[in-house]
Amino acid sequence: MTRGGRPPAGPGATVRPAGLRTRWLLAGIAAVLVALVAGVSLGPVSLPPGSVAAELLNLLPGVHLDSGLTEREIAIVTELRLPRVVLGLLVGGLLALAGGCYQGVFRNPLADPYLLGVAAGAGLAVTAAITLGAGAGGAITGMPVTIPLAAFVGSLGAVAMTYGLGAAGGRDRSPATLILAGVAVSAFLAAGQTYLLQRHSDSIQQVYSWLLGRLATAGWHDVRLVLPYFVLTAVVVLLHRRELDVLSVGDDEATSLGLHPQRSRYLLIAAASLGTAAAVSASGLIGFVGIIVPHTVRLLAGSSHRVILPLSMLFGGAFLALTDVVARTAAAPAEIPIGVVTALLGGPFFVLVLRTSRRVFS
Repeated sequence: MTRGGRPPAGPGATVRPAGLRTRWLLAGIAAVLVALVAGVSLGPVSLPPGSVAAELLNLLPGVHLDSGLTEREIAIVTELRLPRVVLGLLVGGLLALAGGCYQGVFRNPLADPYLLGVAAGAGLAVTAAITLGAGAGGAITGMPVTIPLAAFVGSLGAVAMTYGLGAAGGRDRSPATLILAGVAVSAFLAAGQTYLLQRHSDSIQQVYSWLLGRLATAGWHDVRLVLPYFVLTAVVVLLHRRELDVLSVGDDEATSLGLHPQRSRYLLIAAASLGTAAAVSASGLIGFVGIIVPHTVRLLAGSSHRVILPLSMLFGGAFLALTDVVARTAAAPAEIPIGVVTALLGGPFFVLVLRTSRRVFS
């Protein structure tokens, strides 16, 4: 073990210079800025990227630039597209950050934010909210309020069930125990969702429109909903990113270095699950972001979680914002569910991870 809790480099390992991290950090920030301008510029009404960038700068205190946009175009930028792009940056950042955190905690490159039953819990809760609301005559009028709340409660409830089931293994439970518990809880909750859909077939279209993922938002409400959880999750996970490097060498070695493995592991899982629940509550189920982005960062920038986690947050936000541009322009004027686009990208990538995980994590 080297100074600072970093595992020693294995045979053939490449020692990366410290300056490389700065360049990757700047690349991540640049990716976010490019995604921001592209997301606001492209759409049914295309706007000049330079003018959009100037108008975005005008939002900063003390900046007054002539963007050349009309009042209508300025309204499109600030009230319609910008909230959607910012929401995509937050949701993508949360999902990628949680994915990198889960992969470190479980020492499993296939772990993603839905590992602990988050998707199944949110899906069942939203299905219940839609079907019961429709049965009561409320139908769609309550969706903007009830669906995010139901998804949030369902996600955290599923994680609590997974923790409870995993705790049945006693003090000697391993990270694999939580994975198996998550699979069991997901299967149980998915069965409940299927039962509700069969009993309320008239609500299937409404349910699946949410399950396929979307970033459609009216104004800044969803952004304000997700932002506090984004900040809390990012602070907790990033402050403990060094501990993930220590956990990677094993619990016995981590304990000898003064770390409490179980306490650190569950703190990180709780923070990642909270962030995932917030993201799911606002955007629906958007898969594969938590696998694609952290694994790509790991392959390109290094295997230390001090590198993986902050870069995953930046590139994850940029990835989802740009994916949303594809989703709303590829089949214009129709809009493809963003979850479909990420699945089309994530399926082949998942196969790649299966083929390379042994080499990357050896």
